[in-house]
Amino acid sequence: MPPPTPAMPRRLSVPKSLRRQRLLHAARVFWAAPNTLIGLALGLLLLPLGARMRRVGGALEITALRQPPRRPWPFAAITLGHVIVGTHAQALERLRAHEQVHVHQCERWGPLFLPAYLLAGAWQGLRGRDVYWDNPFEVEARRVGGC
Repeated sequence: MPPPTPAMPRRLSVPKSLRRQRLLHAARVFWAAPNTLIGLALGLLLLPLGARMRRVGGALEITALRQPPRRPWPFAAITLGHVIVGTHAQALERLRAHEQVHVHQCERWGPLFLPAYLLAGAWQGLRGRDVYWDNPFEVEARRVGGC
């Protein structure tokens, strides 16, 4: 590249390591995108019911209700790609680190995450173990993120 002239402004160069980091992040987001689209669809369905959205730690958190539900839901929070849907704000606060582990799992497994998660749970069930508590994805999320 020729040296800058008065007519040609100087470009700030981005370090190679930062460019590589950005490229890897974009690849992880793209790889997890099929799951994220499912999460966004769920979030859009909840918006007319009063759900709230905010970005936290690289994920879109959707709070479905303003207070804890009267009757328990099958989950307090669920992660679909870069979308975390929680029943209420207190649940998201309590489970945030755990659900962020699932975000990273979605980045690793991409479109294979949901089938792998379900198959891992089914395998545990076939072995006479608990499909949720003994699921390796949940075991990792509890070990790394707590809860």
